[in-house]
Amino acid sequence: MYPKQLLLALMGLILSSVQAQKRIPEVEQLLQKMTIDEKIGQLNLLTPGGGVATGEVVSQNVGEKIKAGQVGGLFGVAGPDRVRKAQEIAVKESRLGIPLLFGSDVIHGYRTTYPIPLGLSSSWDMDLVRQAAQMAAKEATADGINWNFSPMVDIARDPRWGRVAEGAGEDPYLGSKVAEAMVKGYQGEDLAATHTMLACVKHFALYGAVEAGRDYNSVDMGKIKMFNQYLPPYKAAIDAGAASVMTSFNDVDGIPATGNAWLLTDLLRDQWGFDGFVVSDYTSLNEMTQHGMGDLQAVSALALKAGLDMDMVGEGFLTTLKKSLNEGKVTETDITNACRRVLEAKYSSGLFDDPYRYLDSSRPKKDILTQEHRALARKLATRSFVLLKNHNDLLPLEKKGKIALIGPLADSRENMLGTWAPTGDFNLAVTILEGFQNVVSQAHIDYAKGANISDDTDFAKNVNALGERIVIDERSPETMVQEAVNLAKSSDVVVAVVGEATEMSGESSNRTDISIPESQKKLIRALVATGKPVVLVLMSGRPLTISEEFAMPLSILQVWHPGVEAGNAIADVVFGEYNPSGRLTATWPMNVGQIPIYHSAKNTGRPAPESGEFQKFRSNYLDAPNAPLLPFGYGLSYTTFEYSDLSLSKRKINQGESITVTVTVSNTGDYDGEEVVQLYVRDVVRSITPPKRELKGFQKIMLKKGERKEVSITLSPNDLKFYNSRLEFVTEPGDFEVFVGGDSDTQLSETFTLQ
Repeated sequence: MYPKQLLLALMGLILSSVQAQKRIPEVEQLLQKMTIDEKIGQLNLLTPGGGVATGEVVSQNVGEKIKAGQVGGLFGVAGPDRVRKAQEIAVKESRLGIPLLFGSDVIHGYRTTYPIPLGLSSSWDMDLVRQAAQMAAKEATADGINWNFSPMVDIARDPRWGRVAEGAGEDPYLGSKVAEAMVKGYQGEDLAATHTMLACVKHFALYGAVEAGRDYNSVDMGKIKMFNQYLPPYKAAIDAGAASVMTSFNDVDGIPATGNAWLLTDLLRDQWGFDGFVVSDYTSLNEMTQHGMGDLQAVSALALKAGLDMDMVGEGFLTTLKKSLNEGKVTETDITNACRRVLEAKYSSGLFDDPYRYLDSSRPKKDILTQEHRALARKLATRSFVLLKNHNDLLPLEKKGKIALIGPLADSRENMLGTWAPTGDFNLAVTILEGFQNVVSQAHIDYAKGANISDDTDFAKNVNALGERIVIDERSPETMVQEAVNLAKSSDVVVAVVGEATEMSGESSNRTDISIPESQKKLIRALVATGKPVVLVLMSGRPLTISEEFAMPLSILQVWHPGVEAGNAIADVVFGEYNPSGRLTATWPMNVGQIPIYHSAKNTGRPAPESGEFQKFRSNYLDAPNAPLLPFGYGLSYTTFEYSDLSLSKRKINQGESITVTVTVSNTGDYDGEEVVQLYVRDVVRSITPPKRELKGFQKIMLKKGERKEVSITLSPNDLKFYNSRLEFVTEPGDFEVFVGGDSDTQLSETFTLQ
């Protein structure tokens, strides 16, 4: 056995010993009473339907299975009365009365829906992220839910992938901070409190790196890239105390994640010390048969022995594990260990003390969709918006004159919440038209649809699989454009709300063309041709390719899908009630040919000239620059900021020492505003090829007009570490270059030496 393998084996033994010492007496006593069938039953997670199914299977005979002790948890059931009925069957009619877990996908708010996670991450405000998760937990638990299939922390660098909407973008440092904040928001300080819930970090692992940006596809990645760039947010969530982990649909090193022992046991439990439970994604256990890993019995045994504890919907565990036990393919210890982890989660949630602790029928009315929560959702939305361009300082608009509000998303209530909002109600959402009317009383606002989201009926059919999001008007496209142009010509300013319908991003909503649909492009061109000032309010669940629009004489405000308070929040920013402070957390490419594109890419042996000029036999393109349209960290404000006086607390540091970076930031514009001060580091020489620069710190600050502030960010020893070719987390002596500024392209820099 190699020294490293021996070390890992010893770590596993030590962790097993520690975990044995931490065992809960009540759970151990219960395990002694349980039959094999009852233990297997605890590993079964079902849905009776009624929610959004993300596979082809919906569970049958759920009530009878609960009575027989064949169910450990349910999802797709909500409301204190409905949950109570199911819980009473488990507690009163099953032999041992073991309570159920009740799960749900609460991805960006429960009933009070706030911006999609990609938008929320653009706030760069971890306290707000925590508050958002806390609000979601308060509402979900009021409706009887005690387990949340969130946060999704997959690093995503391919915006063709629809689920980029559900994560925090491309960067492992920022993604780790968001993961930590969300776990702490959901779980709080006490998992047994009635306003907290179990978090479930997903999708473990590497799901954001699926080939071709296509859901459920394969992932091919070396360990060095895994550990340095893709695994950190999962580990941050585990370190923050995440109670559960959900496996991903993809394979990792050729083995599907749901049955991958290296992933679920060697890494997650033995190296990282995770002591919670692991659940599969929707039928991902069964789908290992399609991966070519064997029949249902074989893949169920494989998954259990790999470290999977709970089988979502597929019932492979329920129907095959006893047979596998009798045939010696799994052991009773394997089954008992998995059952123990599920029971421990229930114990931590206080369900053994009171199975009905989350079922106060008075809570929904006082804790869900409150004015306080809607106000927070509105605030979260305004902080998520990113000002991409402000042509001739057109924004903010004055609240006067004639305003033409145009576009297929300007009065489209069904497209305000965003993807993966199954617990929200779009009928309660504020449209942009309503928001403008709410915020502006002096100006005259007129509306025209102007275009369909898309004129392509086949595309619309695909998008509308879960409900109508693209409505193709009975009028011809030409008629709608002409109506919009006529309105624009008679107005002082045009606000065009364009982009993606909610289900043009999200799960199984991948796109090969991530530009604004042609129907809307025609509208934009026609509006610009009127010569009137134009503001594009751009809605999407992903970075888009907007090179054509960016070159036009117009302003662009990216608003993602903002949630239930969409219209009010957009009006707040457009009319200057709030100065936008969002910054991009994913790079926006010039075109899809640049994908994957991200700020922490490595250099090559033949780097392209920094001028962008084409040179033969350099790493560049014939038909486009290497640089993106908009870099990671980018975002404008209604004011301007200047950076100066960058300094370091030391020029040389020893191993284990920290260093403080200080810079002066000045508000040089005409508005009060917030800036996100970003710190990047380049390890100049090291034993494996380093990224050109990596985000290692940030601070969001508020500056009054004309105010200057000295900002300090400390780099800890861990900020300079990386996983080397032997997967050791190390620092190496040498020079480090520090960059500080308002985005990842900042040039203000200093150098220090680690001795």
